[in-house]
Amino acid sequence: MSNYLPIMLNVQGKLVIIIGGGAVAERKAFPLLEAGAELLIISPSLSGTLPAMAEGGRLQWISRPYAPGDLQGAVLVYAASDDRAVNERVAGEARLLGLPVNVASHAEAGTFITPGVLRRGRLTVAVSTSGAGPSAAAAITQQIAGLLGEEYEPYLDFLHELRTEIKRLEPAAAVRARLLRRLGQLDVLDEMRQGTFIPWTSGEIEAWVARNREE
Repeated sequence: MSNYLPIMLNVQGKLVIIIGGGAVAERKAFPLLEAGAELLIISPSLSGTLPAMAEGGRLQWISRPYAPGDLQGAVLVYAASDDRAVNERVAGEARLLGLPVNVASHAEAGTFITPGVLRRGRLTVAVSTSGAGPSAAAAITQQIAGLLGEEYEPYLDFLHELRTEIKRLEPAAAVRARLLRRLGQLDVLDEMRQGTFIPWTSGEIEAWVARNREE
């Protein structure tokens, strides 16, 4: 079994290439577009919602089979053709170029796999079974979704706002560190869960920082 390294990758504005235009390519495309990737699909045809996305300018489409040299300039590659031999050639070129490649037909031929993902605003939870089964990963992701409700989105926005203000208001590194530790102890999540939380004003934030500066 391969031991994969979990990583969060910024692909905003970066070229990502998918070889193949079927249902698998469609599944890969959605999270990439959500992450702001510049997406290029190379395939003789597209299915599902991909044609509409290409027509709408959400992604680029080159209507032909994969050819050597197609991966130049990419930061990530997905070999999602329904032809295993094509996927192997794509993976081979990606390895020569030092590019991370995901191979849909047989994960072991690639260098990374895509996990199940749960998003709650700033919160991202990724679930991987190391290739044991996408359906199991999906079921586990759903179980986690039941534990992490929608309240985590405003909660993390609140923490981000306070963290930003702490950094702005407090120049001393030691005091900032203490304030950030206390920020993690604030008990507002239950209030948000119950719908009783009242957003803090800038004055209330500054008052909290002033009260918590001292040991």
